[in-house]
Amino acid sequence: MRTFRARPSRALSGAVAAACTLALLAVGGQASAHPPGSALSLSIKTSDGTVAFTQLWCDPTGGSHPTAARACAALDDAEGDLADLEPSHQACPMIHDPVRASAHGYWDGEPVHFTTTYNNRCMADAESGGVFGF
Repeated sequence: MRTFRARPSRALSGAVAAACTLALLAVGGQASAHPPGSALSLSIKTSDGTVAFTQLWCDPTGGSHPTAARACAALDDAEGDLADLEPSHQACPMIHDPVRASAHGYWDGEPVHFTTTYNNRCMADAESGGVFGF
């Protein structure tokens, strides 16, 4: 009795690879042969319980963060230390509506777990140099 091992067809393998690439493009905005040097999951929770979430990849820049290049530059300047981000100069309303900002992932191979509270969404953006500006 002979046993046959099924091999995936080249057409099927190509279709699967294409589907994976399209999924990556839809989620992350770019396809890369190498994983990013740094990747963070960022979230902001407002006082009413609403949560905003985004992905930030650096080296190469990507993810779903709307201003990823600016956020990566701010993190580069702070050497990945979210507590040491340089604030940007922008006017924000003096409205007390606290938000809880969190970042988890890795920066340059080192684990990152950061959580802080900002006075409002605008202050989160300004005080984080754009990292929490989404």
